[in-house]
Amino acid sequence: MEIHKGLDGVVVSETKISSIVENQLLFAGFNIDDLVAENVQFEEVIYLLWYLRIPNSLELKKFKQDLALEMQISDTIITCLKIQTRQNLHPMSVLRSTISLLGVFDPNAESTDERSIYHQSIALQAKMPTIVAAYARLRKGLDPIAPRSDLSIAENFLYMLTGNEADQVQVDAMNQALVLHADHDLNASTFTARVCASTLSDVYSCITGAIGSLKGPLHGGANEKVFDMLEEINSDNLNVADYLNQKLDRKEKVMGFGHRVYKTEDPRKKHLKKLAKELTTITKKEQWYFLSCQVERYLKETKGLIPNVDFYSATVYHCLDIDSDLFTLIFAMSRVSGWLGHINEQKKEDCLIRPRSHYIGPKQLKYSDIQTIHSGGMEA
Repeated sequence: MEIHKGLDGVVVSETKISSIVENQLLFAGFNIDDLVAENVQFEEVIYLLWYLRIPNSLELKKFKQDLALEMQISDTIITCLKIQTRQNLHPMSVLRSTISLLGVFDPNAESTDERSIYHQSIALQAKMPTIVAAYARLRKGLDPIAPRSDLSIAENFLYMLTGNEADQVQVDAMNQALVLHADHDLNASTFTARVCASTLSDVYSCITGAIGSLKGPLHGGANEKVFDMLEEINSDNLNVADYLNQKLDRKEKVMGFGHRVYKTEDPRKKHLKKLAKELTTITKKEQWYFLSCQVERYLKETKGLIPNVDFYSATVYHCLDIDSDLFTLIFAMSRVSGWLGHINEQKKEDCLIRPRSHYIGPKQLKYSDIQTIHSGGMEA
């Protein structure tokens, strides 16, 4: 039996949502480079991932209105967030539990008709930024700021964090980061969502499972670890080459580098690197960009390792004054758009995902032998 560890190279489904073709990332046929160049709004990308086409102006207006109507979170959810801030919990654990609670308090959470699925999807997409921003403020002893119906998702999130309207550069950077993280073929968290959806479980359960998968440092959690590494090098004034060599000698992973699919370059990296350069210049935090470039150059020249989407996104979020342990939550704010598209696609496929494993343990053990051993009749 041929074993494909981690399902490497195994094609398990068909999709029209996103693909990686010749080192290019496509969303429903649109090249991510073109979407970024055209400064496409994140809301348009959500619609694209759900309906496989760009909305016209009237459709986009209605879609934004639907999202705006669902951005508010209840006092009950805010109370639950307050309770969680008193515990020493990882922020992704808070997000996971809070998203699960949305399903608990949705009286139609188990409904599977088209209208209910749309409402659940809109609610999840719209409320996640509000939840993240509220948690970010509550843990600092600040009151949450309600979302505004006249702002985009990117604008609203930055506004809810600070109470101030962000400038256009910040908004464009946030919007572009959300677009770049929106979907990515059959990654670990998307696969988790599709496995759950294949059982015909509810949407909230599918998203909760996906968040649990994204939390891991080998997936979405890598961007948080990237900035931890940059801070360690910077604060201790360490030599980049020496630091990285010691890390690699200890067989430790350098977060933000390497990719299962991309072997030459992650097409999202160049956009985030450009954003990192622009934002560090504006905020006078150039040391983070220069340090990142040193790390990238050394690992590429000596180890052939390439940075992935996580590496420069860490600097981008830092320049937007976002705490590093919230980076993965922002990833989830974006990727939920892709998850929801894949969940709907998988449910329509109506096929349970149920792979096999190759058993390599002992065989033909006898229960009677165990009883004999326990009674002292045989040596253990």
